[in-house]
Amino acid sequence: MKELHILIIEDDESLAKSLQLFLGEIAQTTVSHDGFEGQMLGEEGIYDLVVLDLMLPQVNGYDILKHWRNESHLSMPVLILTAKDTLDDKVHGFELGADDYLTKPFHREELLMRVKALLKRSGHMGNDNQMVVGPFTVDLSNRTVIVSEKPLELNGKEFDLLVYFLQNPDTIITKEQIFDRLWGFESETAISVVEVYMSNLRKKIKTATDLKPIRTLRNVGYMFETEELA
Repeated sequence: MKELHILIIEDDESLAKSLQLFLGEIAQTTVSHDGFEGQMLGEEGIYDLVVLDLMLPQVNGYDILKHWRNESHLSMPVLILTAKDTLDDKVHGFELGADDYLTKPFHREELLMRVKALLKRSGHMGNDNQMVVGPFTVDLSNRTVIVSEKPLELNGKEFDLLVYFLQNPDTIITKEQIFDRLWGFESETAISVVEVYMSNLRKKIKTATDLKPIRTLRNVGYMFETEELA
């Protein structure tokens, strides 16, 4: 397996050095203290994950993320690490395509856990083709789902939608992110198709398990809540 490579974009040089030290335990690291330079480094497409501050000189983290997702179509996992801790800040970050959001001050162990989880979801850590989340067991190779020891019959897009949620548990996912992931923004399909597939997936999960793990956040998006699986 190739060596992992993490890009750290953080203008606080002392914090950046600390991040480089302990993330260096699991990957090669590159550090940038400047938003413009960091954005250009990300464009190289060689990084398995990016730790991104928001308040940066030259270009702020929101604009960097927006550019990567909308202009450069880069899909590497991005973890926002910032002092901006309001719900609006977090929602905006997820809307722009962040994969995780952690506020400062933070515990080193939590950051490491989140980074490892993102790397595993994106296929950069481990080569297991099976996902297990609560009662859901997903075979990614055969595209089958077992829930509570019973097969869950899903069509192609329903399967992809469930996997997207299971890869991002307890995380806000917008309708736009789902559409881009499953259909692509260049698709001529109307974005309202997301609601149709959400409804179908919910019905099938409830019929098979009586669970309702997918929560709608009005005017924000959806969240797959693992506490509902208990």
